[in-house]
Amino acid sequence: MRFPWGSAEVADLPAVGTRIDTLAHVEGSPGARLRLIRAQGEAFRREFPSTGTPDSVVTCDLVTLPYPTRFGLFRASRALAPFLSITNRMLVIRWTENGTGRVLLFEPSDHELGRYTPYFDSLSQKTPALVERQVVRVHGTVLGHLARLGIKPEEVDYLMFDHLHTQDLRRWIGTTAHQRDLGGQPRAAFPNAKVIVQRDELAAMAELHPLQRPWYQPAAYRDVPPEAFLPIEGSVVLGPGVAVVKTPGHVFGNQSLVLNTSTGIWVSSENVIAAEALTPEHSKLPGLAKWTRSWQQEVVLNANTIETTADQYNSIILEKTLADRSQVDARFLQFFPSSELTGAWTNPGTGPTFAHRHLTHG
Repeated sequence: MRFPWGSAEVADLPAVGTRIDTLAHVEGSPGARLRLIRAQGEAFRREFPSTGTPDSVVTCDLVTLPYPTRFGLFRASRALAPFLSITNRMLVIRWTENGTGRVLLFEPSDHELGRYTPYFDSLSQKTPALVERQVVRVHGTVLGHLARLGIKPEEVDYLMFDHLHTQDLRRWIGTTAHQRDLGGQPRAAFPNAKVIVQRDELAAMAELHPLQRPWYQPAAYRDVPPEAFLPIEGSVVLGPGVAVVKTPGHVFGNQSLVLNTSTGIWVSSENVIAAEALTPEHSKLPGLAKWTRSWQQEVVLNANTIETTADQYNSIILEKTLADRSQVDARFLQFFPSSELTGAWTNPGTGPTFAHRHLTHG
């Protein structure tokens, strides 16, 4: 699969944010990198509050859907249920920059088109409609939530995902050609928005590895306008209390959202699906605490592609180092999974010990 831009064109696209030198790329063995990443995380955690806080953060529920337990609670779960449920949520972040208001949508998934991701499309075709209606629950849409919040689509400056698994952006950023499956050439719902993405992920998507193919929709990017993307390399501060931190592993170009709020620092990504996956010693989910003790591991990954597992582990440790303790239950951290484990009667043994459900500030 080839994209409508070459490497030179991507390099020429404008940059965004202020580079975080504290979180520079580290070399060495996985163990050596882990030690350095902990130190970097502690340093940035001390620095980050000085950037300020955003004006507001609002959480919007999008869809709850099934996900394999063996992926979401990688190797650790002893639940009998082969599937668990995760709820995908969008964060709406607003801040003021030089007197101008900015709006960032984090995880604005077009779940109506996301269902055609190869893995989920295959799962849907094998699932009776009656069963699918029981396990898939739609809570709202991106545009519907924005209308409720009084935000016009043209006011949105940035779209951002921790990675582009399952994402189809054609309705959000428009296309340069007719789309047969959409019945025309969609105009951009967000005409002024740019998609913040790691350059590594764009490069990887240009020629997918077999481990990646079930989770991407590469054809959906064939006719998207390259100028809609803001590729970044590494970690940047976008605005007061708003940062993008590179966290490779789940995919090569994974990135996490870091926010400084009235309750301290929050981190959000899909590297894990539950806050207790960062402190599994406090988890009541069957198997997690025992497994991490037995294997001497301090986190439980969300691992479906296993692109670079050691890097993902190290990235989760960085997230764990950055996040403050929850003010609701100090055993758990202010890590907000972009797709959070959600209890369901259909999935015994997968109900979370603790869930954030929302992140609110301002």
